[in-house]
Amino acid sequence: MDAPKVDNFRLFNEIQDGVLYPTNEKWQTHLLDQYKLYVEMADRTSQRRVMVNTYFLSVNSAILAFVGYLTSKDSTDNLWMLAVAGIALCWLWKATIISYKNLNTAKFKILHEIEKRLPIRPYESEWAFMGRGTDPKLYRPISHIEVGVPWIFIALHLILLYQTFPWQSLAAKFT
Repeated sequence: MDAPKVDNFRLFNEIQDGVLYPTNEKWQTHLLDQYKLYVEMADRTSQRRVMVNTYFLSVNSAILAFVGYLTSKDSTDNLWMLAVAGIALCWLWKATIISYKNLNTAKFKILHEIEKRLPIRPYESEWAFMGRGTDPKLYRPISHIEVGVPWIFIALHLILLYQTFPWQSLAAKFT
């Protein structure tokens, strides 16, 4: 999936010649206020991302714990349905991670553009110091790590599906 592109001409509302903005200082104050708000919104997006990951992790853990409980009670007839549900949830989880990754990428590209008009550029500088995410010795993007977790659960659910699906009754229908 391609990274979002930021169009600078749509990002800034330039002051046209002959149109008076109250003062250049006022314009800078508004820019800084909007920057602070945007940084806060980027942080909230990251917080929501953590909450969503916690939700999917909890649901998948609960499914596997429930499978363990049912197995101890010798109630394994329809466990394969839980495995299918778990796989579907993991697929949605992976898609959600990618969506949040793209949203965060766009937000930080916009923050970098706004910083070009501020006295310092802390996010842009930090990103440059970290090799822009291309050198894993400096920084490994979190999304590259977190997208692996749904795959681990998919593997566990596939093992469960393989072990509990009624393969004989399916084969009997085709013979």
